[in-house]
Order: sequence, then C-alpha cells, then structure tokens
Amino acid sequence: MRRLKTLLLLAVLALCLTASSTSCSSKQNNPSEIDYQPTISRIQQRGTLLVGTTGDYRPLSFREADGTYWGFCIEMAREIAKRLNVGIQFVQTSWPTLSADVQAEPQTFDLAIGGITVTDARRETMLMSDGYLANGKTIMCRASEADRYKSLADIDQPAVRVMVNPGGLNEKFANENLTHATIIVHPKNEEIPSLIADSVADVMITEITEAPYYVQTDARLAAPLLNEPFNHGEIGVLMRQGQEDLLQMVNDIISQMKSDGSLRLLHEKYGLYYE
Repeated sequence: MRRLKTLLLLAVLALCLTASSTSCSSKQNNPSEIDYQPTISRIQQRGTLLVGTTGDYRPLSFREADGTYWGFCIEMAREIAKRLNVGIQFVQTSWPTLSADVQAEPQTFDLAIGGITVTDARRETMLMSDGYLANGKTIMCRASEADRYKSLADIDQPAVRVMVNPGGLNEKFANENLTHATIIVHPKNEEIPSLIADSVADVMITEITEAPYYVQTDARLAAPLLNEPFNHGEIGVLMRQGQEDLLQMVNDIISQMKSDGSLRLLHEKYGLYYE
C-alpha cells in the first residue's frame, strides 16, 4: 500500500511539472505575453529602423530643407537597416537633448548616430558601439587670420570670440579650456562656419571630421590646427541600455566594414581621415 501511494504521488508531481513546463513554453512562444523582446526582433516586426540624428553636422549628418538626409553617418545607418532587412526613418534630435531623447519613455528611436563621440560618461548610462571614425577637437577661423592661432593659448585671449553650438562636447571643451576668451553659444551648428567667415565671431570649436568640409567649400575659412587636434577620440553609435543584441549587431557590422574595406571607401568618399 505504501509503495502504491508513493507511485501515485510521483505521478501527480510529474503531471504538475509537465503542465508548468507547457505553460512556460507557451508563454515564451507568445510575444504578447513576454515582458521584454530583443531589440532586433521588435525592429524587424515593425519593419523600420528608427534613427535619431541632429542633421546639423556636415559631412556626417545633414538634413536638407526638403527633409532629406545625407552624410557619412547617414550611410552607416542605412547599412545597419540593410543588414536588418528593414526600412529606415530618421528622427530629429539635438545636442542638448540627445541623452534624454535616447533614454525617453516611450522610446522615440532605436539608436542615435551622427558625430557622437564615444565617452566614458555616455557609457555609464547608455550603450555605445565601437568607434568607426577618428575624431578630435580643432578650430576653424578666417583664412586671413590663420597664422594668428597656433595653440590653445593663442585662442584663450579676452579679445578672441569663440563660437560653439549648445549642449554637446564642443561647448564642454570650450568651457573647460578657454577661461579668458569670450564664448558665444549659437543654437544652430551648421550656421557657425558662415558666422565665423562673416566676422560675427573669430573661432569655432569643431572636430577634425567637420572642419575639412567647410574649408573645402568656403575659401574664407581655414583650419590651421587640423593636423594637431587638441584631443583624440572616436565616433560611434549611441543607444539606450537593454539593447545589447542591437549593440552586438552594430559592432559586427563595423568590424565587417573594416575588414572588407567598405569603411575605408566611405571615409574616402567624404574626405575623412582613416586610421
């Protein structure tokens, strides 16, 4: 009798375990009952990659008046969408609101791209890809005054008007390193080169990725310290935490583009330095 009771108890336990396993498996196979779906799966179900970009940073990310986007980083974003086999939609963001927009609830875009420097501070609260473009701070000034600026000390003078865009690392660099110069914050980054050429300000704090484009397209401008940047860094893709599957895919794409030479060709297309 005791043996029979034991066998009955084991049978009941087996049925309970089977039912529990079946319920768990059913829940995993039903997307509506999953609290978290991998990012790539969500994007592919949506059919569109949502990309945040400022659109004010030639030649990396620029938005024309008709709403079309072009640039080195825009092509990188299109390559990511291509690998995901989905369409792409660009979402306007800005340098002052970039971090908040990346982490917004509800989520407004899947990743941000376009001249975003990889920093430890960003990696503390968000995810950043491997770098795909060398970067560093430099200046633009009027070509007629190129010999005037040979160092930070030459720029950090009370008579020098330094113009920066708000909210990004250009403003941060100016505030930390230029304590004597007059710093002017202008809201639209793409307008600053022309304002320098027109003598509204004297120097623009910019990047080695941005300066060559304007120097080549406006003879009034010069970048005398282009080959001697004040610091060194890399540009990458920014996204919110919890999207490690998307981060891994982006890093794989960057690695493959480096290996097959397509990243170098993209650098050459936009006249950008390739390490």
